[in-house]
Amino acid sequence: MNEERNISVEEVDAVDKPRRASVDDAQQETAAEKLERKRDYLEGFLAQKPQPTHAGEPGGAVYESIIDALKEIYDPEIPVNIYDLGLIYAVEVTDDGDAKVTMTLTTPHCPVAESMPGEVELRVATVPGVRDAEVALVWDPPWGPDKMTDEARLELGML
Repeated sequence: MNEERNISVEEVDAVDKPRRASVDDAQQETAAEKLERKRDYLEGFLAQKPQPTHAGEPGGAVYESIIDALKEIYDPEIPVNIYDLGLIYAVEVTDDGDAKVTMTLTTPHCPVAESMPGEVELRVATVPGVRDAEVALVWDPPWGPDKMTDEARLELGML
């Protein structure tokens, strides 16, 4: 299938720049047309249905219930919950309801280093919709005051 194509080439010295668009080029519309356009847009916007959120994703019922459960656990030395303190690095929930919480502690020598991960695991496992809970304790990146929420800073008088 060899097809011959004729391509013509025209050589030019220069090409004129296209004219810039200006406000005067805009189409003029009447107030009634503008109102109708806005009404159509608003009706389309209001007719949209929210996209369903997976239960294990941020905004989903199970995910948010896990966050609420974590906010009920307080650090024994600092009067702030572990979520706002920034000790929770990640919450992952599978379709099967398996939850994995990645967390750290303020320091490796924290007095609750042995008991806190177990408490987090037990608390997350009691959330409706969670089949199994696992806690991964990590030290990298290390915790620092910069990980706290503004609410925690306010509670501790750091704002």
